[in-house]
Amino acid sequence: MPGGAIAFRDVTCERGGRVLFEGLTFAVEQGQAGVVTGPNGVGKSSLIRIAAGLLQPVEGTVAYSPPRALITEDAALDRELPLDRALLFWARFDDSERAADERVADALEAFDLTHLAPVPVRLLSTGQRRRAGLARVLAADSPTWLLDEPANGLDAHALTLFEAAIARHRKAGGAVLIATHQQLDVPRAQMIVLEAA
Repeated sequence: MPGGAIAFRDVTCERGGRVLFEGLTFAVEQGQAGVVTGPNGVGKSSLIRIAAGLLQPVEGTVAYSPPRALITEDAALDRELPLDRALLFWARFDDSERAADERVADALEAFDLTHLAPVPVRLLSTGQRRRAGLARVLAADSPTWLLDEPANGLDAHALTLFEAAIARHRKAGGAVLIATHQQLDVPRAQMIVLEAA
C-alpha cells in the first residue's frame, strides 16, 4: 500500500448473522485522519476491530502499514500497578528508536497525568483512566492509531489535550482512524459515515 497507512477495499462486515456494512472502500494516508460516524449498532467498533486485525471481514481486503496502536473502552492497563509502570509495561513491547521510559514520560505530560504517575491504576477516576488509555497509545509510538470511542469519559480539558495529541501525531506523519459518536475537532478529516441497514 504505497504511501498509505490503512485502506479498506470493498469490505463487508457481518456480526451475529447480520450484515453491518458492505462494500466499504476508503484509505487514510500518512498525516491524515478518518472519522467513522453513524448511529449505534451500524458497525463503528467492528470497523476499528477489522482495521486492527481482531475481526476478519466477510469480503474485501484491508491493507495497512504496521505497527498500529489500538484503544477501546478497555485501557488494558494493569489495575494494580502505578500508572507509569503500567504504561511502561506496554511501551517496552513497542519497537521504537526512542526509549520506552522517555515515551511514557512524554505521554503522561501530553495528557496531564504526570502527577498521577505513582498512583495505582485502580485508584484513577473514569476520566483519568480514559486519558491513561490514550497515553498508552501515544507511548506506543506507532504511526497508525485506531481509536474506538476515545472521547467517552473525557471532560472539556481532556478533550482539548486529546485533539492536540491527534494534531501533533498527524503533523509528524501519523495516521488516525477514529470511531466516534461525539463531535471532535479533527481538521480536514475524511468522514466515513455508516448507515443503518
